[in-house]
Amino acid sequence: MLTGLLHAHSTLRWVVLALMIIAGLKSLIGWMNKSPYEKIDDKLSLFTLIATHTQLLIGFGLYFMSPKVDFSNIADGVTRYFTIEHAFLMILVAVLITIGRSTSKKKEEAADKHKTVALFYLSSLAIVVLTVFVMMP
Repeated sequence: MLTGLLHAHSTLRWVVLALMIIAGLKSLIGWMNKSPYEKIDDKLSLFTLIATHTQLLIGFGLYFMSPKVDFSNIADGVTRYFTIEHAFLMILVAVLITIGRSTSKKKEEAADKHKTVALFYLSSLAIVVLTVFVMMP
């Protein structure tokens, strides 16, 4: 089961990254160009939210099963990363994506919707890139 979750988590990360990039950049361009907030924009933000939450749920499963999570060995860099840093920052990413999506739905103006999605999703993307590709030991 652990191997299956690892493969799912590893594969889904690319989907989440792609959706964050596409939704974030599309909204950034829409905000800068004052484009209307279309159905595709709404769907992209929704699919990004769903993929992020699915990834988080798989991550929770791994968190409670993985031998890399060990509170008794926090001094080790790899153990600390998987036990505390990665878990905390990925929860933060899911929270930011959720806030961005729900806040944008409440906005009336298209530019405000684009701005909200762009800021929250691209901020989340920056955290993911720093956490996974820079901080990882």
